[in-house]
Amino acid sequence: MRVWPLIVASAAALVSFPALSQETRTVPKDHVPPPATLDDVKWLVGQWAGEGIGGQPAYESWLPPTGGTMVGTFVQQADADTIRFTEHLYLMEEAGTLVLRLKHFNADLTGWEEKDDMLTFRLITAEPCAAYFRSLTLRCDGENGLLAAVRMKSDGSEVNELIFRFERMN
Repeated sequence: MRVWPLIVASAAALVSFPALSQETRTVPKDHVPPPATLDDVKWLVGQWAGEGIGGQPAYESWLPPTGGTMVGTFVQQADADTIRFTEHLYLMEEAGTLVLRLKHFNADLTGWEEKDDMLTFRLITAEPCAAYFRSLTLRCDGENGLLAAVRMKSDGSEVNELIFRFERMN
């Protein structure tokens, strides 16, 4: 059973909603992603710890690039001793740009998305120490911080933005 609102399966569907903040961005469906490589996001590599949903502990980890892909994981705890959900992330070079794909899993490893489905976030722009994907942002937050923000939609039509702040662990 999902205790967290379902993230919108197609981030492109959010284009018609007004901006929620300045952390996440959207673009028209015909936006052409700019050229980018994993070298533009190597600053993500490492272990990150912070506060997630409801102020509970959250962690994000990124491995160094291998074969055009950086593999990441995200863990959101329900409390100090319990996992709420996890994400398995692939940040990939594709068609001369970057795309981020992810799947969610409950604490018992059952998936949120259908077996062969995943959420896909296409690059809008990459800046020094920031990558803005459609409805998802990863950017530096101070000297040793990481801000991750995602637009999501609850069971109704309300669109919100979740913001996670992490500090580098290593």
